[in-house]
Amino acid sequence: MRIIVPIKQVPETTNVKMDPVTGTMVREGVEAIINPLDLYAIEAAAQLKEKFGSKIVTISMGPAKAEEALREAIAMGCDEAILLTDKAFAGADTWATSYTLAQAIRRIGEFDLILCGERATDGDTGQVGPGIAAWLDLPFATYVSKIESIQDGEIIVERMVENGYEMLSMPMPCLLTVVKEINYPRLPSLKGKIAAKQKQVAYWGTAEIGAQPNNIGLKGSPTRVVKIATPQVARFGKIVQPKDEHELNRALDELIDMLKQKAIL
Repeated sequence: MRIIVPIKQVPETTNVKMDPVTGTMVREGVEAIINPLDLYAIEAAAQLKEKFGSKIVTISMGPAKAEEALREAIAMGCDEAILLTDKAFAGADTWATSYTLAQAIRRIGEFDLILCGERATDGDTGQVGPGIAAWLDLPFATYVSKIESIQDGEIIVERMVENGYEMLSMPMPCLLTVVKEINYPRLPSLKGKIAAKQKQVAYWGTAEIGAQPNNIGLKGSPTRVVKIATPQVARFGKIVQPKDEHELNRALDELIDMLKQKAIL
């Protein structure tokens, strides 16, 4: 069985900055890590590899620095790594990103399963996984919390829905986006780290994947950020730390008065 795991390198910070001119994220000078939710997809693939003897190919789109994320994925159990890096890919939205990844997957060739994280923590859209499936015309399931079985070209999964869980059966090849409940990601092993240092990471650009120039990067992105603004704090609070019973009673009186003013009491 051949499994493909697309991953993303994201900023290791909640203080994400945007370029007000291009409307794209500023990544220079910010420490980067594997998107935390992609780790669950890597672990799911590693567990299937242990069970079925699968081969795992991980791919990522980004600058040369993203090779670090791919090597970490190899240390966790992936076998091959491909970095899609080209200036023409810069500024891609989820539509252009999913197209680029799908083109790379077409070049990789035959596969049985694509495993994606639920979403990326920097964009928080959850659109790239389903987008890849749409470009490749694959059946897919989102929010998968358990892979129940794989047999005779069919996969049965459990997925989270608003009111609980549902079981789905799909033909393979297919794509799954997985949630945190599916497993607990392993740490890279010493053997894995050694293998990661020795492994050759393939670099592919526009020419290698046969991408259409009008479908990639900022030019191929139908989504546009037209305005960037910092949200205003709409609520203000008061923290009281009474040191004795007198101050506690006074704080309670203030709280009661405030609740009465707001017609809550």
